[in-house]
Amino acid sequence: MSTETILVLGGAFAGMSTAHYALKHVIPQLPKKEGTSYNVTIVNPSKDFFWRIASPRTAASKELMPYDKMFYPIEPAFAYAKDKFTFVQGKATRVDTAGQTVSVETVTGEQKSIPYAALVIATGVTTPSPLFTQTTDRAAQEATYDAFHSQLKSAKTIVIGGAGPVGVETAGELAEFLNGKPGFLSSAPKNPKAKVTLISAEKKMLPVLRESISKQAEKLLKRLGVEVLYNTKVASTSKTSDAVDAKTTIQLSDGKTLEADIYIDATGTRPNTQFLPKEWLDSRNRVECDPKTLRVTAAGPRVYVVGDCGSYTRGGVVDQYDAIPAMMTNLRTDLIAHISGEAPGADRHYVPNLKEQQLVPIGTQKGVGAANGMALPSVMVWMIKGRDYMIGMLVQGHLDGKAYAKEGKWKPQPIVAAGQMGTSRG
Repeated sequence: MSTETILVLGGAFAGMSTAHYALKHVIPQLPKKEGTSYNVTIVNPSKDFFWRIASPRTAASKELMPYDKMFYPIEPAFAYAKDKFTFVQGKATRVDTAGQTVSVETVTGEQKSIPYAALVIATGVTTPSPLFTQTTDRAAQEATYDAFHSQLKSAKTIVIGGAGPVGVETAGELAEFLNGKPGFLSSAPKNPKAKVTLISAEKKMLPVLRESISKQAEKLLKRLGVEVLYNTKVASTSKTSDAVDAKTTIQLSDGKTLEADIYIDATGTRPNTQFLPKEWLDSRNRVECDPKTLRVTAAGPRVYVVGDCGSYTRGGVVDQYDAIPAMMTNLRTDLIAHISGEAPGADRHYVPNLKEQQLVPIGTQKGVGAANGMALPSVMVWMIKGRDYMIGMLVQGHLDGKAYAKEGKWKPQPIVAAGQMGTSRG
């Protein structure tokens, strides 16, 4: 008995959703072949799915966002397909496209070689601050939060570098937790416990959103005790000593310096692609792919990318609703052709939604944002995301795969000849 494996690298939102889609809509349509079985395998450093979107609130307080709402065991989510699903706790270290295998170092230090019939790279990104990224397991991430909460108790000055959504959300959560909720008509806290400073490299915060929404975010942050510095970058940081509670000196691009009890780097993300050949990557170390089919051209047949580590996307969970069905339909088409020996079918194209779209809670009561190009009132942002960072709306449906119960309609696209647009088929 031989096994054809759809191997998914990464167990975050993109990886989990990909695995569920494969089990529900790919494997059932593959050719029935005597002596051949099909399997979906996820490789992930942690045995738990980590809802990183809620990490700004967890950073403020585990009472506001308990750990049990941040971590969810991966394997039980696939109980419905246990005979077709395998989970490997470890990290990929190398891909051999000639032999179609991935080398994996497991959590116990064992070296494994996992063959694949189709490979999906969904390894996501890492943030500079450990507050927003799970790099190993739940215990280590909880320890990171516990240590931060201990620092927070006595913090009088907090500086956050980066004014994208993570930086803005973190500033709001920490300021409200330390300084309290503002009065109905107050423009700033009366007796703030801590001064929170947010550093924006641009002339406005939240680059994806229009300037008027950024200004509204600034007003809401000010009411919580947050000062925003614009057109300024963090040039360097250094600890004043080796002590656990040592202050951090922040050197700014304008020559000025700040000193903080806590400094948080929220300046962006780094793709988790270090294990891949450089010729697969773009100038930002994201996996280069056909932007319509999400095939990884340089990797040979039946290799795909989805999620924030891919070159096709500007990032975000919402984008994956469009990307995953397109990518997985093409994977299925290619895999059927590979198994049956017949010509591949038509492609399904990913079409990005480039309308203004981002929701940014500011504290536990307010927020700013837009959806499909329309600015949303604060109460709407709170209802959709600010209440629980979308745990009730998104986590459960994607954790158990119900969000992909139906495949949805799509319009077949003309097949591009091999060598054009980098569509490596077969």
